[in-house]
Amino acid sequence: MKPTDYFDQFCTRYQAYKKGSWCYEDGCIYRGLELLYQATGEQRWLDHILRLITPQVGPDGSLAGYTPEEFNIDNILPGRALIFLDRETGDPRYMAAARRLIGQLDGHPRIPAGNYWHKKRYPSQLWLDGLYMGLPFQVEYAIASGEAPRISDALQQMATALALTQVGNGLYVHAYDDSGAEKWADPVTGKSPAVWSRAMGWLVMALVDILAVIPADKASATLRKQTRAILLALAERQQASGLWPQVLDARDLAGNYDETSASAMFAYALLRAERMDLVAAEEAPKIRASGQKAAEALIDSRLVEENGETRLVGICQVAGLGPFEGRYRDGSPPYYLTEAVVADDAKGVGPFMMAYAEATLAIRAKAA
Repeated sequence: MKPTDYFDQFCTRYQAYKKGSWCYEDGCIYRGLELLYQATGEQRWLDHILRLITPQVGPDGSLAGYTPEEFNIDNILPGRALIFLDRETGDPRYMAAARRLIGQLDGHPRIPAGNYWHKKRYPSQLWLDGLYMGLPFQVEYAIASGEAPRISDALQQMATALALTQVGNGLYVHAYDDSGAEKWADPVTGKSPAVWSRAMGWLVMALVDILAVIPADKASATLRKQTRAILLALAERQQASGLWPQVLDARDLAGNYDETSASAMFAYALLRAERMDLVAAEEAPKIRASGQKAAEALIDSRLVEENGETRLVGICQVAGLGPFEGRYRDGSPPYYLTEAVVADDAKGVGPFMMAYAEATLAIRAKAA
């Protein structure tokens, strides 16, 4: 089955991830569909977004099940679809809803260094996941509203997050605890123990998406350099399969499997960065080849038939840090291998859509 046929069937049967409440998992699908629509111009992708998001956004911009006082940075991600739909449709409900989300960010708690807490229930913690959840929306909203200080704030948050989580050239751990209260945090550095691939995926997608829409000036120069280092590190660590392991800095860890969602995120970031000229000319062939190899590997090895339907397999369902559902997630490399591996999860399918959209644009550019 062609990936586009799979995406169409997936969206047709897709049910809102959290029973209709506004959530980042649905936002992953909205972003994937947005990029498919932009890459192909096919109306079906826009139709899928509108069908899925319409029940969640009220005429006054209210959002189903959304509670800003939870200060959950995850809830900001699907706001990117609101900005896209405002441009595409002109319906005022979408920007009204986006203003609700920016209102959350205006009051969102921060660590002393200036970064948003991951969630109210994860106080004083910075997770790489949250960079993707919040900062590209903040930048896109700032561009749409003409509020330039929000861009400067986002760039500063990115720079600080990289400084607080870096463990090697191009490698960053999952999270940082400013309070030092969590058992998973190093008592000296506050860093979590491992480089989880999907956390790196959220990070590099956030960087690429932000840098693709702001000027290449002095303010962004250091982030551009750091982004290139990440992309090159990913290309170096790509496995013969074309994919990447669940724990990126522990190749010899027993059971460390090729993980689909992170591999899709890396494929997307590599291809988009090369297309948007975010890498140096001498780096571009390597970056492009790595992204293309990953996209092809996902299509060839991760789309499988199960019970008469095509599924995207090999997706880590969830991983986090600290207490959750009666257990403590210590962030060690072996911990990341204990979480369930599933098919068709939005956190894998959405990035796969994004990667395929970028691969489509790359093929079109080569043929031109």
